[in-house]
Amino acid sequence: MDTAHIEEPRWLSDEEQRVWRAYVHATALLEDHLDRQLQRDAKMPHIYYVLLACLSEAPHNRLRMTELAMKMKITRSRLSHAVARLEKNGWVRREDCPSDKRGQFAIITDQGLSVLQQAAPGHVNAVRHAVFDRLSPDQQKALGEALQIIAEGLEPEDAGADLPWLR
Repeated sequence: MDTAHIEEPRWLSDEEQRVWRAYVHATALLEDHLDRQLQRDAKMPHIYYVLLACLSEAPHNRLRMTELAMKMKITRSRLSHAVARLEKNGWVRREDCPSDKRGQFAIITDQGLSVLQQAAPGHVNAVRHAVFDRLSPDQQKALGEALQIIAEGLEPEDAGADLPWLR
C-alpha cells in the first residue's frame, strides 16, 4: 500500500468537537423525546406521524411511493415496511399507479387523517417545548439557516448520488 498519497484527516478542533457532540446528543434526545410522546399519546412512532403528516399535506392526500420516500429521506424498503404497518392500522392504503404498472400511490385514509389530527396538538407541544421555547428568535433563525446549508450539502443533484430513497 502506497502511504505517500494518503492525506492526514482534518481532525476536529476542540470547539468543533464540542459542537458536533452537542448536535449528536441533542438530536438523539430530541428524536427519543418525540418518539416517546407519540408512542404514549398516539400509539405510533415518530416516523409514522411524519409519514401521515406528509401524506395529509400532499395534493389529494396521496403521493407516489418513490416521491414519499424522497420526502421522508428514507429507503424505499423502510418506507414499504412503514406503509404496510400503517395499512394494517387502516391509516393508509395503497393504489396502483394507472400510468406505471410498477408504481404505487400511498393515500392517507379518513381514519389516518383523524388519528393525525388527534396526535397533532400533543406533537406540536412537544416540539415547541423541546426546541422553540428554548431558543431566541435569532437562535431559531441561525439554527434553520445552518441546518438548511447542511441538508443542501448532503443532497447533491448528481444523478449518481447515494441517497436513501434511491436505494
